[in-house]
Amino acid sequence: MKYTTLPNTDIKVSKICLGTMTWGEQNTEAEGHEQIDYALDQGVNFLDTAEMYSVPAKPETQGSTEKIIGSWLKKTGRREDIVLASKVAGPADMVSHIRENMGFSKEALNDALNKSLKRLNTDYLDLYQLHWPERNTNFFGKRGYKHEEDEKWQDNFKEVLENLQELVKAGKIRHIGLSNETAYGLSRFLEESRLHDLPKMITVQNPYSLLNRKDEIGLTEVLHRQNAGLLPYSPLGMGTLSGKHLNGIVENTRLSLFPQYKRYSGEVAVAATKAYKEVAVKHELSMTQMALAFVNQQPFVTSNIIGAIKMEQLKENIGSIDLELSAEVLEDIEKVHEKYPNPAP
Repeated sequence: MKYTTLPNTDIKVSKICLGTMTWGEQNTEAEGHEQIDYALDQGVNFLDTAEMYSVPAKPETQGSTEKIIGSWLKKTGRREDIVLASKVAGPADMVSHIRENMGFSKEALNDALNKSLKRLNTDYLDLYQLHWPERNTNFFGKRGYKHEEDEKWQDNFKEVLENLQELVKAGKIRHIGLSNETAYGLSRFLEESRLHDLPKMITVQNPYSLLNRKDEIGLTEVLHRQNAGLLPYSPLGMGTLSGKHLNGIVENTRLSLFPQYKRYSGEVAVAATKAYKEVAVKHELSMTQMALAFVNQQPFVTSNIIGAIKMEQLKENIGSIDLELSAEVLEDIEKVHEKYPNPAP
């Protein structure tokens, strides 16, 4: 395994992070525990979850993933062996069952965090992330920003940081981060932190893969210049970049069970996937590991969040850390990217 540190901290994290959002829906508690045990044996020490998991979001499974991690912690007592991250949901109809006051008010953050800590059987989180913005912006498959003149959101970046600072001072969270965020959002949070000596957002967890490199257009410059890190999710585009769906959607996969997740199934995305498959075949590489290694090697990436339903998938995903893509492979990847830029934002 390879390691780095969370930006602006001395917290050592593996370059591979274990994603968990299927635990409680497609994976059982026992399977979740098996994945954690295997990942730790391979040197992975970083786990990411969220209060809304498992996916898709629904009342009967909300919090199930955190409970599975919590039961593992209770069984093993290995809290000091892992770096644990979770997320608080922003406002959205799909999560209205979680609480009435969705968002990042003081009351909402306290309610969300205390319940997450209880489910996780821990008294602190190493990283607490805002799962998506309260304001209207382009995330969850939206390519560009479209302004809404009647938007009710008011600029509250400073207030949110002050609310989070109270939780840091209480010892319940060590550091804070963002998710599904833009260059504007990260910059505004950093500005308020600098002006008012408030906690700094150290990471951004966004979708990033061969099929979605839109953050390179603006966000990655901010990450580099402000010493923040990207935590890419969906580095395989929900399994698309394994190549398994090229001849049709495979049964009992996320794309077949949850057809609403269709950003990676568009005509251009499929054409791009075929082209990346050709690159992998040309260089005699596993397509899965090529796609993950591309993400692993990016200088702005702190840790690559992988997820798997089956143990053989998990083993291949974690094994990508041993693959270093050559200049020739990277050149061929860029040729595909120039032809099919960001088909699955």
